[in-house]
Amino acid sequence: MADPGFVEVGDRVHVLRYPVFDVNVALVLGDGAALLVDTLSTPAQGAELARAARRVTAAPWSIVNTHHHFDHCVGNAVLARAGGDSPVWAHEATAALLRDGARVRRRWYEELAPSEPELAGVVAGADLLPPDRTVHQQSTVDIGGRAVVLHHLGRGHTAGDLVVEVPDAGVVLAGDLVEESGPPSFEDAYPLEWPETLARLLRLTGPDTTVVPGHGAVVDQVFVRAQHADLTALEWLVRDGHADGAPPAAVAARAPFGPQPSLVAVRRGYAELAGRI
Repeated sequence: MADPGFVEVGDRVHVLRYPVFDVNVALVLGDGAALLVDTLSTPAQGAELARAARRVTAAPWSIVNTHHHFDHCVGNAVLARAGGDSPVWAHEATAALLRDGARVRRRWYEELAPSEPELAGVVAGADLLPPDRTVHQQSTVDIGGRAVVLHHLGRGHTAGDLVVEVPDAGVVLAGDLVEESGPPSFEDAYPLEWPETLARLLRLTGPDTTVVPGHGAVVDQVFVRAQHADLTALEWLVRDGHADGAPPAAVAARAPFGPQPSLVAVRRGYAELAGRI
């Protein structure tokens, strides 16, 4: 595969849309320093990413993981070495999961093996570098004299979602709290909390804000509002269905995101209401 390239979407904010899983990585530049947001799925992909980033900047970089899923963090070790022993930032829940390397690798393997056995083996055997800098609710990182704000706005796609705001560029890097190229993923989600978390994200945006989703094309505030409306509709379907004792499949058939993603969401929502997650 030819090395992918970064595209500037805001002042010194560059996005690489990687074809495997259509995942986005961002590179934020300051004076003599940079910030790399997410690191892809494998060491080989991480090496491609490092080459692409080095075509944009020679500066050392820090790393942010928006959450703990393998397609956003397995390249950490490769990118940290290429970036000059980079610090790796994440929410404290994400960091805790990634520090338990054996468990998280086993789970990734079990999830991937039925459909992607070769990838499952690579991911399970990768050198996993966990974050060493954690965010509780908000941290501001100085990137070469440029303030970049890391927000944990609440649970949604996972327990540890981080949103990366570049205020002087009008860019918000949303991670998988926002999805463009497919429906939201609910396997580790909190469907009853996600709408309020996304409402908080919307308060960081304006009509001219560029929003970079975890997967797919760059979007705007209008797109995020529409996804928030769909997630809110899903939340109330789950609450009403649980109160009525409706089977999850019956509720999912009426939900906005298609049968299979919605079924996962309804089951997770029922588990939230039962206090199991």
